[in-house]
Amino acid sequence: MIENIDENIGRLMTKLAEWDLEENTILIFMSDNGMTGGGSGRTGKPLGEDKNGKAMMMFNAGQKGLKGSADEGGVRVPFFIRWKGTLEAGRDISNVAAHIDLYPTLVELAGATIPEKQVGGRSFLPLLKDPKSAWPDRYLFTNKARWPTGSEPNKHQWKNFAVRSHQYRLVDKQLFDMLADPGQKNDIAAKHPEVVEKMRAAYDKFWKEARPLMVNETTPMSPTQPFRVDYQKQLVGKGIPNWAPPKL
Repeated sequence: MIENIDENIGRLMTKLAEWDLEENTILIFMSDNGMTGGGSGRTGKPLGEDKNGKAMMMFNAGQKGLKGSADEGGVRVPFFIRWKGTLEAGRDISNVAAHIDLYPTLVELAGATIPEKQVGGRSFLPLLKDPKSAWPDRYLFTNKARWPTGSEPNKHQWKNFAVRSHQYRLVDKQLFDMLADPGQKNDIAAKHPEVVEKMRAAYDKFWKEARPLMVNETTPMSPTQPFRVDYQKQLVGKGIPNWAPPKL
């Protein structure tokens, strides 16, 4: 998969240059969650063996947690942005941002106006222009939110949640200094009860604001998976045509 993505991003960038679109196109590379779990990436279990018979372990940059967890390794993702001629290349930005910041950033990059009603977040364009720009600290919230269909969400408020600031991550009852301990090896909650209290209070406020927006909790799940039904119908009917790579 990595080789495939690398190859196709290269093809895309080559075509942007060929079509003379590099200075008129914002190119963003990111993912939606941390290292995958399941059968191919469970912590401590090898993915397989290399040609020399050595076990190949999952890679998550030393972070704790996988996809589906509230730990750093479950939610931290890469984010690369390129706009030739507008954004200076080869810079790293260490400030903590989130997916909710992408929309207001793109709106500002486009020179448009953010509608009065939006989902939240703030533009990180100032950081793209100057990584030393002021970036006030704030809290970012995570909840795994995979409770059973029909279950009352309030019963799951204090399960599988996290609160993140620039320095700290609170995961359930554990607190970690992400600057000194990015691998979340040392729980410092007992040393900083005031930090824990502030983060839990902020999360409680966030939850109470978010709960009224959870309007589909009693909606029944489909007894089938429609795309699988349609696939099988087409498979036994006219069949699935072989995919032909398009010519760019």
